[in-house]
Amino acid sequence: MYALVSILIIIVCILLILIVLVQNSKGGGLASNFSAANQIMGVRRSSDFLEKATWTLASALLALSLLASITIPRAKQEESKSKIEDQIQNINDPNQLPSFPSGQPAQEQDGE
Repeated sequence: MYALVSILIIIVCILLILIVLVQNSKGGGLASNFSAANQIMGVRRSSDFLEKATWTLASALLALSLLASITIPRAKQEESKSKIEDQIQNINDPNQLPSFPSGQPAQEQDGE
């Protein structure tokens, strides 16, 4: 599921880049190439279409990003422990004194 959402995000990003590049910041762009207002898609209609497409793709990108954050695969709690945490829990206590043999060695009683 996460891979599918990621691919959709990439497609929406590419389309959004193309739509933004077609537009002109001063109102020109694709709309400035049309000279007659009576065409099927005149100056006003092309800028409306580009603006609506931009807002639609931007909101789709937002929705897909939220969906992707929900569908991120997560490991189970037991598997999520790191190796460092395992080492910390398995370490010997550094304050523990070593166990040396107590007492003196047995002396020989024969007197040799």
